[in-house]
Amino acid sequence: MAMDRRTFVKVTGGAAIAGMTLGFPNIVRGAGKNVVIVGGGTGGATAAKYLRLSDPTVKVTLIEASKAYYTCYFSNEVLAGVRPLESIRFSYKALEGYGINVINDVVTFIDAANKRVFTRNGASLDYERLIVAPGIDFKWELVPGYNKTDATRVPHAWQAGVQTQILLRQLNAMPDGGRVILVPPTNPFRCPPGPYERASQIARYLKKKKPKSKILILDQKDKFSKQGLFKQAWERLYGFGTENSMIEWVGASAGGKISRIDTANRQVITDFDTHKADVLNVIPPQKAGPIAFRTGLTKGDWCPVNKQTFESLLIPGIHVIGDSASAAKMPKSGYAANSQAKIAAAAVSAMINGIAPPTPTYFNTCYSIAGDDYAFSVAAVYRYDAASNTILPVKGSGGLTPANADLDKLKLEALYAQSWYNNITKDSFG
Repeated sequence: MAMDRRTFVKVTGGAAIAGMTLGFPNIVRGAGKNVVIVGGGTGGATAAKYLRLSDPTVKVTLIEASKAYYTCYFSNEVLAGVRPLESIRFSYKALEGYGINVINDVVTFIDAANKRVFTRNGASLDYERLIVAPGIDFKWELVPGYNKTDATRVPHAWQAGVQTQILLRQLNAMPDGGRVILVPPTNPFRCPPGPYERASQIARYLKKKKPKSKILILDQKDKFSKQGLFKQAWERLYGFGTENSMIEWVGASAGGKISRIDTANRQVITDFDTHKADVLNVIPPQKAGPIAFRTGLTKGDWCPVNKQTFESLLIPGIHVIGDSASAAKMPKSGYAANSQAKIAAAAVSAMINGIAPPTPTYFNTCYSIAGDDYAFSVAAVYRYDAASNTILPVKGSGGLTPANADLDKLKLEALYAQSWYNNITKDSFG
């Protein structure tokens, strides 16, 4: 690696300074500049805050259905029993302190031609530019036998909060010797390493509380993010590869591909077998959030954007950030959403003041916690290629925790992970 890992994490892990993503333009102050942001997750909250920081004369309105946001990242520690649910809950009080108008409502319609947003409670807001952070929705039709209603008893827990609570209660109620089945989705989806961290964190809980229990991962893919590091962690911590392994992973071509879910009996039917679970966690394939489809911002499952500004390629004046944006090679992650939000905020600040948007640099850091004092990470810096409108990794930047890292280094990564979480949530919501 061209940059020492510790230095890289210090630079990118804090996520506290917008200038680390790109230099914000010198703004010519003006009046009557309205920006509306739809969606108050990591991306939307960060964009609102950094718009106000870049130009206090901009009137920023954030519309979010919920009064608080639960981060999906680090929700797996709640399932491990090492983090309370309230610790991943963030209100919008601090954002209001920046002068942001926070409206708890649901956006039902965006009139892009007249630059107006309408809400369920009858509000209508004009905007000069609009930022949409829709999050994800699920492709229920691709999981036969499983639908939105079924998620109340067979949770996906891929939108944190109530779903996390349902899965946690089921794990707590499961007898020792029970079986947890986890069904990860096909690519692309929010947080590529997330299902395998979840298996690790559930194993972390079971090892202490219900050591006779097992976890079966029936994957819809034949490989997954950080696969080597996860398997090594499972070998070290949970006996993976032995007769007494707590975790079994079955790839799609080896019998993991599902043909049907029987939610009433918590069964997963594959082409080769029927698997019975005491706790069943099904994560469906994903697509952009509903408002993106209703507004016409999607092409296929995701929203094509100008990757310099995150302005939609389909509807001028609307910027799309976070999981819904088509921003490969960046993964769909909390840090990616934070980075994209700062880029969009800088671009909007420039564009509404008649200034050319700056050329961005993008960051992503992703930690995975596999057990007590055991974590690993991947980090990367990306550049913008204007000719192809693509986001490309900067050669030699960032890196991956090396295989066979000693336990002291992995313990240090676990400490970095906690620090990263505190920093990014403060940066986004406080």
